[in-house]
Amino acid sequence: MKQILAIIWMNPRAVPQRAGSSLVIVIGIAGVVAVLVALLAMAQGFGVTLKATGKADRVLFISAGVTAELSSVLGPDSVPILRELPGVVRDAQGRPLASAEVVVITELKRGTGAQRADVNVSLRGVEPAGLRLRPEVQLTQGRWFTPGLREIVVGRGAANQFDGVTLGSVLKFRGSEWTVVGQFASGGDAHESELWTDADTARSAFGRGNSASTVIAQMERAESIEAIRATVKADPRLQVDALPELEYFASQSKQFTQQIGLLTRVVASIMAIGALFGALNSMYSAVSTRQVEIATLRAIGFGGLPVALSVLAEAMLLALSGGVLGALIAYLLFNNMSVSTLGSNFTQVAFNFAVTPALMEKGLGWALAIGLLGGLPPALKAARQPVVEALRAK
Repeated sequence: MKQILAIIWMNPRAVPQRAGSSLVIVIGIAGVVAVLVALLAMAQGFGVTLKATGKADRVLFISAGVTAELSSVLGPDSVPILRELPGVVRDAQGRPLASAEVVVITELKRGTGAQRADVNVSLRGVEPAGLRLRPEVQLTQGRWFTPGLREIVVGRGAANQFDGVTLGSVLKFRGSEWTVVGQFASGGDAHESELWTDADTARSAFGRGNSASTVIAQMERAESIEAIRATVKADPRLQVDALPELEYFASQSKQFTQQIGLLTRVVASIMAIGALFGALNSMYSAVSTRQVEIATLRAIGFGGLPVALSVLAEAMLLALSGGVLGALIAYLLFNNMSVSTLGSNFTQVAFNFAVTPALMEKGLGWALAIGLLGGLPPALKAARQPVVEALRAK
């Protein structure tokens, strides 16, 4: 142990003498970790945004077999039945706290110059009950839309990401003009990427008749949802699935998260291979440069294990430095960066990158793995190199 500690302590002090080759390892691994953490932070932020949408005690009714609100159509015969299901909360006037909503795709502009393009955005038609059963949705600017008028209230995320949705802006959908009269926030969830208007106005403008995309209802307690699901399934008049709102929006992030996970593994693996070869080359060069020093240590009694561990420790130290640098770069450049991407319903969802401690730890794990794989072969070479041969090579 004394030999190991003594020789390992010598290596860090010699690193400045090999600054060039050492930087190759540090910068290469920093690049791998920065890209890895950034991509994972994107998936993390997207997932957090969708999983934060909704409440466990609210139920969402959509057409049976569909996976997104945009694909769902609930006929005018189904909506009254769903409103009156047992377990749905009623207000002071005895009316069910349920909102039959229309969700359609509209287009907004984003970008400047040659990068300016149309992007799909969700327009949600909401009934008055839809505002009452979502206490997390708070008006931050202007006022709420007036029923019957073509007025829009825009989510904070959409206002930050897309052009032309400030207060007083006039948008053109389906050949008619809509005025932006307010902005709302809902705690950073997916609704902040949407435009909201009156449900009946949306039905009229988009030719939806008396149908709805979904019905959302406030339940007396979260446990009632299972009973509601069984009731809906047993009713032959209904071709409807009942999902906890929280569960529905959490499921919407699954496909995107899987895609980002695959992309992350591919990109990070390619970069890691490059960094690994850089580490191997640099550490072999370091061993070659120090072969007389290593041979001298062996000649005066140091064993092969302390020598191998000293080379490996140097590689791991450089890798750790690169990992810390890469994680720091990812945090400073990407944490809380606001972007938008195409969600599973083919509309843009605004969200923030989330560089969490767990992701940074994962990045450091990759860095140490590269350092171990890149340092082990040179370490074994240093330990096995014949003393006499190394001294003659000088």
